[in-house]
Amino acid sequence: MNTRHLFLVGYDISENSRRRCALRDVQHHALGGQKSFYECWLSVGELQDLLAQMRARIDQASDRVVFIRLDARSQSLQLGQAEAIPSADYFHIA
Repeated sequence: MNTRHLFLVGYDISENSRRRCALRDVQHHALGGQKSFYECWLSVGELQDLLAQMRARIDQASDRVVFIRLDARSQSLQLGQAEAIPSADYFHIA
């Protein structure tokens, strides 16, 4: 069984077409998020794949991507409300 870890994935990409592609790549793994930050449960293989996709998409001179591993056991403090991502193709079981 693949163990998954919770990551906060964020990006600041200057060009609209690259930003749309990055959004699509990240949303394939995202459970929720807002603007350019998303919570993603990733296995080691999924993390490596997503890192490779993002490396191929960004302009390293002007764009930034960050992957922050979170402790899923800790309680998060949330301010405001993000839009839910439609998840008709999968279920998340906690």
